[in-house]
Amino acid sequence: MPEALLQTKPDENPDMASAPFRGVRLGKPDLHVEHRADGSILIRPRQTLDDHPPRLTDRLVYWAEKTPDRTLFAGRDADGAWRGISYAQALAHARSIGEALLNRNLSAERPVVILSGNDLEHAMMALGCLYAGIAYAPISPAYSLISQDFGKLRHIFRLLTPGFVFASDGNTFGRAIEAVVPPEVEVAVTRNPPSSRPALTFDDLAATTPTGAIEAAHAAIGPDTIAKFLFTSGSTGQPKGVINTQRMLCANQEMIRSALAYFVDEPPVTVDWAPWHHTAGGNHDVGLVLYNGGTFYIDEGKPLPGAIETTVRNLKDVSPNWYFNVPKGFEALLPFLRSDPQLRENFFRHLKVLWFAGAALSKPVFDEMQELAFRTCGERILFLTGFGATETAPCAFVRTENTTDPTNMGLPTPGLQLKLVPVDGKLEARVKGPNVTPGYWRAPDLTAKAFDDEGYYKLGDAMKFADPADPGKGFLFDGRVAEDFKLSTGTWVSVGPLRAKLIDHFSPYMRDVVIAGLDRNEIGALVFPVAETCRTLAPDLPADAPAREIFSHPRVLAAFRERLVEFARHSTGSSNRVCRMMLLAEPPSLDVGEITDKGSINQRAVLANRAGDVAALYAEPAPAHVITIHERT
Repeated sequence: MPEALLQTKPDENPDMASAPFRGVRLGKPDLHVEHRADGSILIRPRQTLDDHPPRLTDRLVYWAEKTPDRTLFAGRDADGAWRGISYAQALAHARSIGEALLNRNLSAERPVVILSGNDLEHAMMALGCLYAGIAYAPISPAYSLISQDFGKLRHIFRLLTPGFVFASDGNTFGRAIEAVVPPEVEVAVTRNPPSSRPALTFDDLAATTPTGAIEAAHAAIGPDTIAKFLFTSGSTGQPKGVINTQRMLCANQEMIRSALAYFVDEPPVTVDWAPWHHTAGGNHDVGLVLYNGGTFYIDEGKPLPGAIETTVRNLKDVSPNWYFNVPKGFEALLPFLRSDPQLRENFFRHLKVLWFAGAALSKPVFDEMQELAFRTCGERILFLTGFGATETAPCAFVRTENTTDPTNMGLPTPGLQLKLVPVDGKLEARVKGPNVTPGYWRAPDLTAKAFDDEGYYKLGDAMKFADPADPGKGFLFDGRVAEDFKLSTGTWVSVGPLRAKLIDHFSPYMRDVVIAGLDRNEIGALVFPVAETCRTLAPDLPADAPAREIFSHPRVLAAFRERLVEFARHSTGSSNRVCRMMLLAEPPSLDVGEITDKGSINQRAVLANRAGDVAALYAEPAPAHVITIHERT
């Protein structure tokens, strides 16, 4: 794969638009494009995918031999100090835990279920399962800790029929264990065994003496062995169990490394909070560290008020060379980076790539991150992204070049074949490759519907060429095919382009938006605003004013109405005229599926979870907090 080395050229006072990027070795594929008579387009990189191992844990063995003392995972202990596990220690844990699990006759038919957030014991349990060739399933803690009826957790247990359950804390997860885990299923915990039933501890498992059985089991693992099950958000029904094979995980990491080529020379170091029950955190982020011999600092913070401070603390300790976050996370970090020189110095010192998930990174956030980087180290940092799904392990596209269009998802990776199929005026993206799932666990009907007659997985997302004359310029995300809807008049609303235009028109005050209006007379919008920029519209507010107070301030509402009226004035008809709008103080939630595994807004989930807001949006007369282009009576 040709590689692009972005060289820096120091300049005392360069204009930001021409400021140099920090040097980083990246790859970019050369595409072969074929147009078919039926209107579909086939695209594939001419470069072949490099060889990859049959088992992800082969990389653990490799790095344990080559760099035994290097830290693989690190997390805070009860006293707040970093506790690290080296590659050699992780391999020893994997062998001992794997041996303990082998003794319990576990398999894909009786997998291990992990009810935990991100922590060191979770990581070691996962490696033990992978080393033994026993499938496991990390489950969203929200299904255990927030749900009142455990409906989704019960569905998952019925589907998986697990043979073993591991939880970080028997008290925290005790109610879910008592309600859902059958009495014959063995339970283990890191601490606080539940009072309702006997349980092993993590230390019991880790103390098991490995024998030849675990090495024989490891050697028997092949590319088609099921490594894990990951569950989709279930926004349109119950969660689906996506089969993840060893081939998927290993091929996908080689695909990622073909793009982020600098990992070969400089193992990744990252501080990461992304939940491991999601493919972005558990496959992409953990995988690229393990595969390339890096170090993963577990960030127990989140991009939320009261939790982002923990992330800031961690970033003061650790200088990453690769940093992932969702757009809201970067937005939440900005005030701290802006005001704290020590944090800026540490954050940008070794950083080569900023990585965001989804297509909703606002230009003000993008611009300020670049400005802060330049002020700190005299260089800009590339802001890159990718695109994929739980079903693609997840990486399918990677963008390795700077762009002013955040919807540019880059190019398909070597080993992947892309097919664009005309559907209702858009091009639906479908993919085939070694990183694509064989299907959904114990759901043959769902599996059959997910693939076309040529074996391409139907992403359900629309893509278009950034420049039809030059496919190498990348592909633009063009919305979810299933998001488009009809108004009561029968007029089609194309959600993806409308969302992009709204976000651009309301910049820098709108972070993301969900379009409503199915079977209604006019289009409405649920808006996720940017608190910091909206605050500037109401300077009389105190500095610590909560989001709800900011977004209900008369000056903020008036500013949004002014822009909404202007947007409507330039609309061409009811298919793109937004007539009413509501500002939401509660950000989109990962745990209830409002953010997809790709990191973008899940229209259906937001509209379903916030049905009360949708009803208020269309109430007549319009409530005071609903912004409308109509004159109020």
